[in-house]
Amino acid sequence: MENTEKLKVLFLCTGNSCRSQMAEGWARHLKNNCIEPYSAGIETHGLNPNAVKVMAEAGPDISGHRSKHLDELKNVDFDFVVTVCGHANENCPMFPGKAKVVHVGFDDPPKLAADAVSEEEALNCYRKVRDEIKEFVLKMPEALNQ
Repeated sequence: MENTEKLKVLFLCTGNSCRSQMAEGWARHLKNNCIEPYSAGIETHGLNPNAVKVMAEAGPDISGHRSKHLDELKNVDFDFVVTVCGHANENCPMFPGKAKVVHVGFDDPPKLAADAVSEEEALNCYRKVRDEIKEFVLKMPEALNQ
């Protein structure tokens, strides 16, 4: 059967610290049979420890991930590039080849948590976005063609 190749999907955000990392983690965890996920940023801000924490609560371990700059993946022939924040969408570079760019915006957990009065309240902001990203990933790959 020819169609056994996984779709190469890049989750792109500004700093590759949180949303794109969660999306890569979920795709690896839930869609490993049909998606080869990557994540990167237009900049690198390091891996967000709260993102690691709330993902581990839900199952996926992203503690081994690292923040990557888009340039590190320039030799990968992506099928889809999913921008997960407005800034990345507005500043998304052109991708050679067949890559289809899809924008699916998610709130920025650090911004949502900025006014939190406790660590638990802050983590709830991360959990909300984590769960929204999971819902999107569960609908993949079909959701990419809409």
